[in-house]
Amino acid sequence: MSLIEERMKQARTTIVRAVFPGTTNHYDTLFGGNTLKWMDEVAFITATRFGKKKFVTVSSDRIDFNIPIPGGHFVELIGEVEKVGTSSLVVKVTLHLEEMYSDHKIVAVEGNFTLVAINDERKAVSIM
Repeated sequence: MSLIEERMKQARTTIVRAVFPGTTNHYDTLFGGNTLKWMDEVAFITATRFGKKKFVTVSSDRIDFNIPIPGGHFVELIGEVEKVGTSSLVVKVTLHLEEMYSDHKIVAVEGNFTLVAINDERKAVSIM
């Protein structure tokens, strides 16, 4: 296994959150802004675990909201490095809807985030 493949494996990040009333909208489903915030956080953690450098998000690409996420459920967010460039990388984030009292899980939201490694002057630097 190459160094990049090993780091990709080690950087995989999983976070579980509960969808409580403070995170929902007027339809009692997870507010899209909170969804994007949580996904970006997972992307940042994944990138940082991979590169061991400072990263900033420069873009998100095609965020697909497949199904609504009702309050009173869990969501599992999984971040995986998909592509590594010289100073940037792409993290795929998948959000699964998980029922609290069963084993049922389904992909609810998916999207890609591009992050760039930076130095203290906020200039792009090599990841590896």
